[in-house]
Amino acid sequence: MPPRGNPRKSAPPVTITDQISALPDQMLHHVLSFLPVQAAVRTCVLARRWRHLWKSTTGLRIVGLDEDKYVKVQDIRKFMNHLLVLHERTHLGTVEIKFDHYDDDGDVRYVNLWTRFAMMCKVRALTLHILDDGYLALDDLPLVSRHLGTLDLQSVALRKSLLDFASCPALKDLKMNDCEINADRISSRSLKHLSITFCRSDSDCRVRISAPGLVSLKLEDFIGMTPSLEDMGLLEAACVNLGNGCKDVCLNYDSGVFCGANDDTCKNCVPISDDCSSNCVLLGGISSAKHLKLMSEIGKFVFTRDLEHCPAFSKLKTLVLNEYWCEAPDLDPLACILKNSPVLEKLTLQLFSEGPNHEVEMEGSYCCMERPSAISEHLNIVEVKCNVVDKRILKILRFLCAFNIRFNF
Repeated sequence: MPPRGNPRKSAPPVTITDQISALPDQMLHHVLSFLPVQAAVRTCVLARRWRHLWKSTTGLRIVGLDEDKYVKVQDIRKFMNHLLVLHERTHLGTVEIKFDHYDDDGDVRYVNLWTRFAMMCKVRALTLHILDDGYLALDDLPLVSRHLGTLDLQSVALRKSLLDFASCPALKDLKMNDCEINADRISSRSLKHLSITFCRSDSDCRVRISAPGLVSLKLEDFIGMTPSLEDMGLLEAACVNLGNGCKDVCLNYDSGVFCGANDDTCKNCVPISDDCSSNCVLLGGISSAKHLKLMSEIGKFVFTRDLEHCPAFSKLKTLVLNEYWCEAPDLDPLACILKNSPVLEKLTLQLFSEGPNHEVEMEGSYCCMERPSAISEHLNIVEVKCNVVDKRILKILRFLCAFNIRFNF
């Protein structure tokens, strides 16, 4: 028989909500920073403890409530008016502003206001993504912050003053994707990592990039004249890909031969302007890198013209090239860069195919026992990746064999 008397009442179970509420305010502020701002504010109805926590979050995510759904700027303007008034001026770790559409100048003013609010709150990482077909124009005012370390921009129109980061001494990471660059210069002495992808410039002058402390660079599919790179003596790795949008096209290009600056019928192959600090557009600035990936569509003359003043790649360890470097009848571009890379250890040629899946992959190595060669004696791996071994590939293989590179078939 069960014992007589009232059994001791069991303690009520501790709910997950109670466990979260037991966390210190500082941790809850951090947790709320991962929520869209609308959801963070709605936590005020959970309990008395939560009523004002959202006002001190360490991050603002001004996006849709659903991670995969963005909202229009006009859908949140009124809400953000109240939020900016009530939110405490605490330091912000991250601010994300993401929209798929904006309608008018009023929307643009609001986005600029929210961006300046983030800077006023000493944000460390700022993301601004607009998924509209156009470009949202940010105010042509310099960013001033001793705290901003990361800036990630998409589909934004950037003008001269904003791209001078002299007043952002902590800026280390800058990403620009599908942006319109209306400036003649991008400059930062503190920048370590720079990524410029699918951006454009309609200027007749090259955008000059000055970032002497840069460690990694990605410049891919720039639309317009190829940007000019100033010396980057600390560079470790760079990927440069000149895509179809590059305007540096030789109008008389024929099977790897460029007309140069002496043919009046081509208005594109012109001498490098006198205001350039070196005779190179790209290669001079990245010549200190240890790892390079240099790709170009056929008919673009920048790399080939740079090779007329080819710098020494004295630290280069790994090099990835595509068929552009092998199109000239005598493969001079490939020979030139190999001869100027004295410590090269690995060469990869991705020929007439796009990765990562290549039908054919061959590996060779440098054989220094046969006779002296003009290329690096440290070259121990040569990879050739293609879809089919045709006459073009066989020509390149024969060329490499002349440099004592042997392949095992």
